[in-house]
Amino acid sequence: MKYQNEGFSPETVANLRKELKETGKSFKIVPSEDNSDEFVNFYFIGKYDGKQVVYDAALYTLRLHYQSELYELAEHEAAKKFPDYHGISYEEDENGNLKPLKNDEEEVGLFITELIMEMEDEGTVKVQEFVDLDTHHDFGIGLDAALNIESIDDKILDKFVTSFNNDTLKLDDTFYTFESEEEEDEY
Repeated sequence: MKYQNEGFSPETVANLRKELKETGKSFKIVPSEDNSDEFVNFYFIGKYDGKQVVYDAALYTLRLHYQSELYELAEHEAAKKFPDYHGISYEEDENGNLKPLKNDEEEVGLFITELIMEMEDEGTVKVQEFVDLDTHHDFGIGLDAALNIESIDDKILDKFVTSFNNDTLKLDDTFYTFESEEEEDEY
């Protein structure tokens, strides 16, 4: 039988179920450099249209979602002001230190930084908890979610999977803004 994608295949679901049983967890973290204490990509088994499927989930903190929204908006404004802007590429030297930016990249970078600071001061961007499903995902059902939590660990992931699958997940509909964390000088 042909499935929408492999995440809908009973064999794929059974293989993940076996793997989860062996680890004693309700989820499997997808190995990635992007995973951090504020973002995790993971798989879990849930139901969709009465059938068990694999969810390819991305969970992030609301703070990270806020910062991403700010940056995306600032980049959009930079692209309007600097027609030749196509992103800033950071390069490292042989010691792993960042090389200085080219003059035009530095100008765009400063513009973006100033715009972000201005938007933060004005409270331009506000975010709230959410869960979005993508039923046309390339593997299983895509799920993006942001929760107002400090960090993500196994306990948070397990609680999320359990409440999502039991249809008891309660999202906070309050809109939030966050302040940038200032880097403290070390002496």
